Amino acid sequence: MAATFRRRLQRGAASTAVAAAALAALTASQAPGAVERAVARADRGPVPPAGTPIDGGSPYYTDLPPLKSPVPPKGSGHSGSTVRPAHGPSQAGIPATVLAAYKKAEAQLRASTPGCRLPWQLLAGIGEVESGHARGGAVDAEGTTLQPILGPQLNGQGFALIPDTDHGRYDGDTTHDRAVGPMQFIPSTWSQGGPHGEGWGADGNGDGIKDPNNVFDATLAAGRYLCANGRDLSVQADLDRAVLGYNDSGEYLRTVLSWYAFYRNGTFEVPDGKGVLPVQRGGGTADTRDGAGKAGRARGGAKGTPPAPGGAAGREKPDEPAVPGGSTGPAPGGGTHTPTPPAKPTPDPKPTPTPTPTPKPPTKPAPPTALEPVGDKDGKDLTATAGTDFATAPRVRAKDADGKPVAGADVRFTLTGTTGTRFPGDATAVTVTTDKDGLATAPTLHAGDTAGPFTVRATAVGRTVPPVDFTGTVTAKPAPKADALARTSDKEPTAKTGGAYAADAVQVKATYQGKAAAGVAVTATLVTDDPKKPVENDRGPYFKDPKATGADKDKPIRTLTGLTTGADGLLTLPTIYTDAHPGTFRLRLTTADGAVLTVTLTVTAPAASS
Repeated sequence: MAATFRRRLQRGAASTAVAAAALAALTASQAPGAVERAVARADRGPVPPAGTPIDGGSPYYTDLPPLKSPVPPKGSGHSGSTVRPAHGPSQAGIPATVLAAYKKAEAQLRASTPGCRLPWQLLAGIGEVESGHARGGAVDAEGTTLQPILGPQLNGQGFALIPDTDHGRYDGDTTHDRAVGPMQFIPSTWSQGGPHGEGWGADGNGDGIKDPNNVFDATLAAGRYLCANGRDLSVQADLDRAVLGYNDSGEYLRTVLSWYAFYRNGTFEVPDGKGVLPVQRGGGTADTRDGAGKAGRARGGAKGTPPAPGGAAGREKPDEPAVPGGSTGPAPGGGTHTPTPPAKPTPDPKPTPTPTPTPKPPTKPAPPTALEPVGDKDGKDLTATAGTDFATAPRVRAKDADGKPVAGADVRFTLTGTTGTRFPGDATAVTVTTDKDGLATAPTLHAGDTAGPFTVRATAVGRTVPPVDFTGTVTAKPAPKADALARTSDKEPTAKTGGAYAADAVQVKATYQGKAAAGVAVTATLVTDDPKKPVENDRGPYFKDPKATGADKDKPIRTLTGLTTGADGLLTLPTIYTDAHPGTFRLRLTTADGAVLTVTLTVTAPAASS
């Protein structure tokens, strides 16, 4: 539920003057080149007019979390449980796929933007307020909502007037825009509202598609926005600024941070589709509320009753990027309600509500002053064969000046060496956050194809702390074995003197314990007829050195090495040539494991001329 300026402009002649003033203020506040970039973005397609709230003043859920922390049923665990909590608030249960999306977005941003320190519980707080965790986890196995979650049509009837910007691609509406998906992005924000005009849309599940209806995509996009402008969300001011950027409303901020604090005290997983739906909505401004649409109306009331329009008041700061929308989705029955123009409210004095205190994030731990290795530092256990995964991984513990473990510290593991060893995703460096015991464990290493040593260095991000180096070793793959060689044809190779055998005259197959043996080295030698003491022959058939050049390229050689069987165990010998000597000759093929095959070669003299 975001806005470009979040200022509601009065309709009529005044709107033009206010819009012009807002545009002039924006122009004056921007760094050099900002206006040109804004014009370039405008060329990408229609966008909401300046001064119009992108969310159209749509409502968000105002339910506050219960006071008690969650207690899942005994023996259910916190992951994969399919039963409801034995006691404690059910609101602490988050649908499995949605929970996985929050945590995956946190991990992705920890790797790409470690200084942001985005906690997944903050995404969960926003996801609860925006859509009730994708309407209780109504998503498929890939994380896409079973039915579109669409906000009201932004047609100026009680909401901002935002003509269609996506030709109905995301919201199915070709006349006006609507907020879309579990994190409630409007189409123009998703596709055009990013820092460089490319949009905040993201591909969180790696399928090559940026879909605002997919909880993995939408959650990563929301996290990218929250981390924008170099924010550090462990700092209270940056945390408040990020949430207010999503929706510039003090009530919205208090509601999101209440859920954020609640989820940090503990959550548990529930099956998709079994999440508890919030029921109260609000957050609207005076020109979008009516007497029948007050905050607190149950979600999905009587059929045909439009949702209570609402939305955040205020203005988006000009130095903040365009942000996701945040409107109410369809009723549980599946249809999307379109709000009717609100009636002019009758003045009704109301008591001033007691403001909800803004929850504060947990106290930051003391910074780490030392990293110490855990386990084998010298690489005795950090050894693997080329092309395989390492059984162990480098691990360090972060400690403060008093020698106590430091939780929540970022540790970066960096690979150096020429073995080709990599972390998952072909990465040479990863950032890991220490757990409650101060431990940071590197992801599983995959050994490269080159044998030799390498180093993994652990450093504390943003701290001057002595690094810890781990030495690892990649060992060469064992040579493939073959216990038998056999020809693939029974036909005896024959050629005339001064000529050559057919290109595929000799083809053999190597096997080991009856199975094809790939990559087996074979040596081919043309030998004398003595079966007891075969030695290299000095006449008869011969090979040519494939590496020779000039006059040596036709020089006969009778021992050929470097031959290797293919993936199917087959080997076709290079062309065999004949000299002026007719007769019967022997070709001997051997492997390092003792497999031997002797092939008879016949050379005939040309027929005498009449």
